[in-house]
Amino acid sequence: MGGKMSILRTLSVLALAGTLSVAICSGAQAAASTVKVTVNNTVITSGDIAKRVAFLRLQRQKGGNDEAKKQLVDEVLKRAEIARIGQSVSTQEVDAAYARFASGNKLSTEQLGKILDQAGVGSEHFKQFIAVQMSWPRAVNFRYGSSNRLQGADLVKRMMEGGGQKPVTTEYFLQQVIFVIPEKKRGAITAKRQAEANASRAQFPGCETSKVFAANYRDVSIRSLGRMLAQQLPDEWKPLIEKAGENGTTGTRVTEKGVEYLAICKKREVNDDTAAEIVFRAEDIGKKKAGGEDPNSEKYLEELRKKAQIVNK
Repeated sequence: MGGKMSILRTLSVLALAGTLSVAICSGAQAAASTVKVTVNNTVITSGDIAKRVAFLRLQRQKGGNDEAKKQLVDEVLKRAEIARIGQSVSTQEVDAAYARFASGNKLSTEQLGKILDQAGVGSEHFKQFIAVQMSWPRAVNFRYGSSNRLQGADLVKRMMEGGGQKPVTTEYFLQQVIFVIPEKKRGAITAKRQAEANASRAQFPGCETSKVFAANYRDVSIRSLGRMLAQQLPDEWKPLIEKAGENGTTGTRVTEKGVEYLAICKKREVNDDTAAEIVFRAEDIGKKKAGGEDPNSEKYLEELRKKAQIVNK
């Protein structure tokens, strides 16, 4: 994912956090914030810009206020579009990425937060950056995925390049089991609900009678995800699905909905035309990732810029 690579490039610099914690302390946030830009009625303040300038400095990137302002304008446009089409990662996914980075640099999340505060960035600004970087590739794929389909002669050509054989992949039929947690009760009952969800996995009877099974529990929802090939599995679920046995269940994850796990209704190897196209598309996306950011990303962003009302104060 292009977004993940951007985060890794950004965060690799923060491996120097031990020296930064004593070397950097910005007073830029002390001054009162004033509005500097509005983007479709969303405000960017001098305080926001100061944090991004500090963030650029922390990454050892060039650019002052102008570069910071440009990045923030682009992020406002991306964030609004991500929300509009429903492609945002969850708060839990962002927190998990933040915690993984801290752990990877032998820091606790509290220590990382202190370093970011001392640098004039702040953990919230950093998490907002992570959220956009993780969500934007999803939005780009959602926008352009269907237009990149291989059809007819192109599909045959790719198969011939592979010796005339259609690629084989794994097909899953999945159900989503959600132990719902109301937003107001997040934190207070999460551990209890996770324990209930984990215990229920041993009792799961199979997909055919899952709704009857769910009726034995309070606030449990069953959702059919239908057919999904290995290349289509969401990144956050893929390792858990691959680890689960046929007709089994995955481990649990805390999400924005509550505590979830997936049931493997059916699993088999397939090599039909649809599977071949999805495998080839996944290979192409992998090549794009290896070569840098998806070119559709800038194309998409430019469309948003042209439609936007951006006012500099």
